[in-house]
Amino acid sequence: MVRRHELTDAQWRKIEPLLPGNGKPGEQWADHRRVINGVLFRARAGVPWPDLPKRYGPWQTVYERHRRWSADATWQAVLEELQIEADAGDPDGALAGQASRQEWAVNIDSTSCRAHQHAAGAPSQAPGRPPAKRGGAREEAEGPEALGRSRGGLTSKVHLLSDDRARPLHWLTSPGQRGDSPMFAPVLDGLRIRRRGPGRPYSRPDRVRGDKAYSSRDNRAYLRRRGIEATIAQPDDQRLHRKHRGRAGGRPPAFDKVQYRRRNAVERCVNKWKRFRAVSTRYDKRDYIFNGTLTVTAIVIWLRDTVQEPSETT
Repeated sequence: MVRRHELTDAQWRKIEPLLPGNGKPGEQWADHRRVINGVLFRARAGVPWPDLPKRYGPWQTVYERHRRWSADATWQAVLEELQIEADAGDPDGALAGQASRQEWAVNIDSTSCRAHQHAAGAPSQAPGRPPAKRGGAREEAEGPEALGRSRGGLTSKVHLLSDDRARPLHWLTSPGQRGDSPMFAPVLDGLRIRRRGPGRPYSRPDRVRGDKAYSSRDNRAYLRRRGIEATIAQPDDQRLHRKHRGRAGGRPPAFDKVQYRRRNAVERCVNKWKRFRAVSTRYDKRDYIFNGTLTVTAIVIWLRDTVQEPSETT
């Protein structure tokens, strides 16, 4: 019996070939499905690791596998493979525009995750610290372990890109007080959607949609250099400043209201993510483990969108 928040049979068949060892006799890993379901239960319920139900086995096994797969980018590899299959023309969830060469648009936003008191207090440098992995890279200029002080207390911020189907494509974590605009270019620079077979990964969308927080000369110039259309709202103070300068203020940037309405996809993506309590509240001390939690929950979002469950027959 598949319990709530666990992988369905169809979802498990989708990711089983992508896991190391595949649970074969004599391999290092075994019983992947039970362990992954334990990771998903903890991500959804936000319970401490020792409080995992006994049906998932020893909590140390579940935690250690999640920690290791967060460090060696196993979770990230699974997510990338789901994106590759979508790009290749999966009829249940192809990346918008990739197969048909329509416009490929991405949406950018950020969300703050309040850090639990258990997430604080990690040593500044842990022995054997794994390197940063793409899809959950570190941004530590203003705080260790992507933790910082903001108006809400100790927080982390997730800067993310989503597609028009409200699925996360790429993100970076930063301390909670980090502004959105300075992270615009780093987030877009990290976007890589690999394709099936030869060819470079997709890294340059046709359009980027963002709210007023991303309206700046530097960000718009960055998009022009890369040949990317901008659909970014302009705040009132920038409009007034341009008008006060007269002709020297130049023309207002182009803005498509119809396109801007579709930016809500990234907000819906955040809503999907924050249904998991271990995302809406950060419990992980280490940034790379928190990114592993973000990645495994992103995998669930992609599976729910791309895997069609068999219809029940009476």
